[in-house]
Amino acid sequence: MGAIFETIQDKLEAAFQPTRLEIEDDSGRHAGHSGAREGGESHFNVTIEAQAFAGAAKVARQRMVYRVLAEELAGPVHALSVKALAPGEG
Repeated sequence: MGAIFETIQDKLEAAFQPTRLEIEDDSGRHAGHSGAREGGESHFNVTIEAQAFAGAAKVARQRMVYRVLAEELAGPVHALSVKALAPGEG
């Protein structure tokens, strides 16, 4: 785990108190592509389950996550795939 990974994890845990949080650094699949950085930590997949998402539409849930990670998305993170779930959702 690198510094950006840990920052993403810390911010999401603090903001949502998730019951499930999976973060995958997917940068290796994007080596040589636009936005890819040497050393990785530029492309991430996140699956997060939290009560905060209950009743919110899919796009609203993603926006909630993007707001929390705005600083990272404006800098080192080129791409972020988010699957945000309420408890009990698949």
